[in-house]
Amino acid sequence: MSKFHVKKGDQVTVISGKEKGKSGKIIHVMTDKSRVVVEGLQMVKKHTKKNQQNPNGAIVEREGSIHISNVKKAEAAAA
Repeated sequence: MSKFHVKKGDQVTVISGKEKGKSGKIIHVMTDKSRVVVEGLQMVKKHTKKNQQNPNGAIVEREGSIHISNVKKAEAAAA
C-alpha cells in the first residue's frame, strides 16, 4: 500500500487538467489506481438502466476521478 499526501476529507486544489484552479473536498481515495474523487469536480455522465427510481432509465451526472499527482492540499485559512 502506498502512502499519499492527501486523504479522505481533505480540502484540495487541482493543479493541472481541465479543472485547474478549482478546489473541493476529497470524497474517495483509490489507492490501487492512485486517483481521488473530489466533490463537484470532473463531472461525468453515466447512463443507468431502468430501475424503480428511474422507470425509463436516466443519464446521471457524477464525479469522476483525478490522478493524485494533479491535486495539492489547500492552504489552511489564516485565523
